[in-house]
Amino acid sequence: MRTTDNNKGNFVFNDDESYHVENLKKIGNQKIADIKIEQHPDLLVFPPTLGQHHDDIQNSSKIFSLHGHKLTTYNIMGFMGINDTQLTICSRFTKKEDGKDYFLHYMLQKVFAINIFKFDQTNDKENIWDFLLYLFPYFLKKAFAQGLYKEYKRNEYNNANVKGAIDVKRHIRTNLPFAGKIAYSTREYSYDNSITQLIRHTAEYIKTHKFGNGILTADSDMIAHINQLNYVTPSYNRNDRQRILHANNKPFVHPYFTEYKMLQKICLQILRYEKMTFGKEKDKIYGVLFDGAWLWEEYLNTILKDKFTHPENKTGKGKEYLFEENKQPIYPDFISKDKKIIADAKYKHSERSNDEYGREDYYQLIAYMYRFNSLNGFLLFPHAEKSFHEVLKIKETNGYLTKVGLHIPQEKNSFDDFKSEISPLETEFSEKITI
Repeated sequence: MRTTDNNKGNFVFNDDESYHVENLKKIGNQKIADIKIEQHPDLLVFPPTLGQHHDDIQNSSKIFSLHGHKLTTYNIMGFMGINDTQLTICSRFTKKEDGKDYFLHYMLQKVFAINIFKFDQTNDKENIWDFLLYLFPYFLKKAFAQGLYKEYKRNEYNNANVKGAIDVKRHIRTNLPFAGKIAYSTREYSYDNSITQLIRHTAEYIKTHKFGNGILTADSDMIAHINQLNYVTPSYNRNDRQRILHANNKPFVHPYFTEYKMLQKICLQILRYEKMTFGKEKDKIYGVLFDGAWLWEEYLNTILKDKFTHPENKTGKGKEYLFEENKQPIYPDFISKDKKIIADAKYKHSERSNDEYGREDYYQLIAYMYRFNSLNGFLLFPHAEKSFHEVLKIKETNGYLTKVGLHIPQEKNSFDDFKSEISPLETEFSEKITI
């Protein structure tokens, strides 16, 4: 089944689809925090730091609501399944009858710094695979930035250079009559372990995908990481894959190598892909979901990063404060480097002019403007029909609040056509965000 984000309840099940409704009830009408994602390791939600900071979308956002046979979506996009029910939530800018969601894939490629040559979107059942392909190199680089993971491993030796505990039984069994060798074992740090083996198996599996080799050789960093991975996993054997999966059944926990936790989850999903999407495990929830508001904000940062700083409200990086003595943290989405412009990204519909709609967004932006002594605030949102530009003067002040919409091309025949058309629109959009 396929619908779009923010669909205003326009997706209605037929009477003969009641079993899909029953399946989806297991996750519908719940806040993301209440789904207990840790109990569903095959359900990935991005950003992975949901709920850790002030916006707390984990506690306020639902994937969708169900009222009778009517399904209402919000800002969450992606793919999910439960039992034999599979639901794709596209961006609302998908208008082609074939349902190819170029805008969502474009944002993902920009945010995760992936450039797949000759890419075109796959069918519904492979959508989740496309998403995982974007995530693997991004989180591999984050993990390797912390260093190659190593852990203690017990190794057995039989030679004259004793440097560990002597294994008497093995020594008697293998070294009689005595010829100068002694059987012993040691605990040593090793880079060749269950985690690095899991990553290696994932990389080898990705190579078999039609876009896979391009992913692993997309830039010099990826090439270096894959070469390093191959070097430190000399015991790799394709036939060991099930054993390695079993060894990674428990979630990864380490006080320093924290980025490996998400990488482990992604690797497991990739290697279990077919079993996960076509299996029949009862009431198992699986999929990859993205918060559209976060994705839109991070995508805008790829366009505006030369002119604006970007406090990251999901990570706490770049935190500002409303009051002195560091009281009341605030997170304007974008602050120009001279602090004369404050901008907020809004993924939801923001093109309407009526005063009630978006009132809280206006209030929040004006508060940020006041905090930074700025006379210019911008609300930035995607627009389906055209590039949008509306200037609102704040009464009896010298301040202006400007709404700028980036036109999202639709009805394109290919992903390359989409990219060619949106590129100049991005330039035009950026140029409008000025004093």
